[in-house]
Amino acid sequence: MSIYAKLSQLGITLPPVATPAAAYVPFVQTGNLVFLSGHLAKKDGKVWVGQFGKNMNAEEGKAAARAVAIDLMGTLHAAVGDLNRVKRIVKLMSLVNSTGDFTEQHLVTNGASALIGEVFGDQGAHARSAFGVAQIPLGACVEIELIAEVD
Repeated sequence: MSIYAKLSQLGITLPPVATPAAAYVPFVQTGNLVFLSGHLAKKDGKVWVGQFGKNMNAEEGKAAARAVAIDLMGTLHAAVGDLNRVKRIVKLMSLVNSTGDFTEQHLVTNGASALIGEVFGDQGAHARSAFGVAQIPLGACVEIELIAEVD
């Protein structure tokens, strides 16, 4: 099954690439690797603001991280022209806006990892880091970046 058929089956429409909010580009390709800049969680078209351990829980975080994964796939599509060219999702790095005593960053990030795996199958199995941070730009609850290998 093609990546696009899988996305359609899941009811996912890829969004266009968001305009960068500062002095950077949304993606860079060097050789066969594509590096996507961090994407902030969005809900209803606006930055999804919140802090885990204060006013958000891990279940809400999974939904936020899943939303980020959809945006990342939209940017990856724009970067490579065809998601079927993706040989491997190499790595996700997730920043989770959390209080000092929140320790479920890995569970929040699973929302993105699970969707990437579902869409890309074996090529979606990736290395990952999930960090708790004191704050993310614009108060976003989650920011995730991605590295992919293409043919």
